Amino acid sequence: VQLVESGGGLVQPGGSLSLSCAASGLSFSWYGVSWYRQALGKERGLVAFISSIGGVITYADFAKGRFTISRDNAKSTVYLQMNNLKPEDTAVYYCKVRGPPDYWGQGTQVTVSS
Repeated sequence: VQLVESGGGLVQPGGSLSLSCAASGLSFSWYGVSWYRQALGKERGLVAFISSIGGVITYADFAKGRFTISRDNAKSTVYLQMNNLKPEDTAVYYCKVRGPPDYWGQGTQVTVSS
């Protein structure tokens, strides 16, 4: 199983980024997928979750109204659209396929700074 995140980078406050998580080696449409993030010196925390066919979507409070999680099972990919980014959104963003077992990607850095 391999999960590859992409789309991170440097963006100014108020800007947008779209992250992707491409999966291979598993029946992707069977699994719920989450985005997590970990800022320097802090614990990894949940950002958003989408169920296997997208019927259930949940967000952390800080993500509501600004972030949108979606998936394309035909492409085995989950997305995280992030709008109105703030400096406190700076972190490494990870996707996780909910098992068991759980599978994690390697992460993509998002930096929000002027």
